[in-house]
Amino acid sequence: MDTPTKESKVKRELEELSLLFEISQTLDKSLDLRDVVGPLLRTMASKMGMMRGTLTLLNRETEEIVIEEAYGLSESQRERGKYKLGEGITGKVIQTGKSAVIPRISEEPMFLNRTGARENLKKQDISFICVPIKLGKETIGALSVDRLFGDTVSFKEDLRLLSIISSMIGQAVRLRQQMRTERKQLLEENIQLKEQLKDRFRPANIIGKSKAMQAVYDLIAQVSKSNTTVLIWGESGTGKELVANAIHYNSLRASKPVIKVNCAALPEMVIESELFGHEKGAFTGAIGQRKGRFELAHGGSIFLDEVGDLSPAIQIKLLRVLQEKEFERVGGITTIKTDVRIIVATNRNLEKLVEVKKFREDLYYRLNVFPIYMPPLRERKTDILLLADYFVGKYSKANHKNICRISTPAIDMLMSYHWPGNVRELENCVERAVILSNDDVIHGHHLPPTLQTAEATGTTSGGNLHETLNNLERELILDALKSSRGNQTKAARILGITERLMGLRVKKHNINPKRFSA
Repeated sequence: MDTPTKESKVKRELEELSLLFEISQTLDKSLDLRDVVGPLLRTMASKMGMMRGTLTLLNRETEEIVIEEAYGLSESQRERGKYKLGEGITGKVIQTGKSAVIPRISEEPMFLNRTGARENLKKQDISFICVPIKLGKETIGALSVDRLFGDTVSFKEDLRLLSIISSMIGQAVRLRQQMRTERKQLLEENIQLKEQLKDRFRPANIIGKSKAMQAVYDLIAQVSKSNTTVLIWGESGTGKELVANAIHYNSLRASKPVIKVNCAALPEMVIESELFGHEKGAFTGAIGQRKGRFELAHGGSIFLDEVGDLSPAIQIKLLRVLQEKEFERVGGITTIKTDVRIIVATNRNLEKLVEVKKFREDLYYRLNVFPIYMPPLRERKTDILLLADYFVGKYSKANHKNICRISTPAIDMLMSYHWPGNVRELENCVERAVILSNDDVIHGHHLPPTLQTAEATGTTSGGNLHETLNNLERELILDALKSSRGNQTKAARILGITERLMGLRVKKHNINPKRFSA
């Protein structure tokens, strides 16, 4: 082998630096190592004059060594290039973590030629160099090259260069593993933060983990930080006011007041004064100036419950507040500006009220910016026991009792009932049961008669068809009156019958609707 001149040595060092720089740039092009190894081997082939090059990786679970990427090998040859740990030159390098140089593979019995790529080159002298790829002290694979043997070939220089390249590959693998680990951690943290946000927007006074309630929590989280008008709709007793509280106390207005108005509870003559205030002498009894709810809620939120019961005149004034953010007190001429977030709730179908001209269409569209539907309890049955447990704890403490559990028959009764009064009815039933219990257990007989089943009470029907149908009809009418709070018109609408027929059936079954109005 000729001794290299100073000029040739400088030239070789410059070529090596150029190669290493190019490999470094190639490794930086993608986070997926499989995308860069192919170009890396092609670069090595063009710069180092190698005939073939392979990158093999060790599968720790199977202890099998496979070719991850190759240059100069066909697909079938790559498939055949599989080794066990310690098998052949490649297997030995990965097992020991030490490099190997085979000047002539035809003279090396350990060389297996597992790929079959060198069958046509038996008459040529081929050199094989294999270096380990390490992560710290662990060998994860190997980098190997074939080149024609020659007197001018410096195995020492080739081995040194390949060792540097394998070290660069090892560092790239380490970096990618760290990035994958960090990415996994970030994803896990992201999931945890989302769960924490869900918990944050799930106030302690809203109980429920059902899918329907999760959807409500998500909507609360999305709308809370904005000033958007929110329409909460659903049946009575579903917890619409609790949602309004959650929206306000998780908003940027949380430090300001939230003023609540039940629009159905106030007479029409009073509600205008309640909402907008009045001036002294505006009407009989107005002995002084009085601020309305909108003024009191300035900077905060106002919650208008049962907004569907507002009269047409008040609807017009409310529309003005929504559009112009201003109003006048009753009997006043001074325009008052207001900065209030409006949250409304209703158990009525506003769209149908719009159709029959009982609710202004323009006001409906101004209110229905961000609707939130509160599911009835029958649509979230998985929450019934959670709510029952919560109320048991609440009323046990209030009544100085220590209720330990709800009996199985009582649980069956709670789960099978349709709860027309929703969460409010469930709370009342549990409060009653806690008061009646004298052995620290809620039994089935502690629950109201409306929850009692025929099996639980031993009163299975033995009558004829006419009696059974009469009993069923009476139960349906009672449920409808309970849902409508004794309003026969609403009850008739629920059952899909006329008001006249409803009146006849109420009289037939000797039912007093007034007992449901409280």
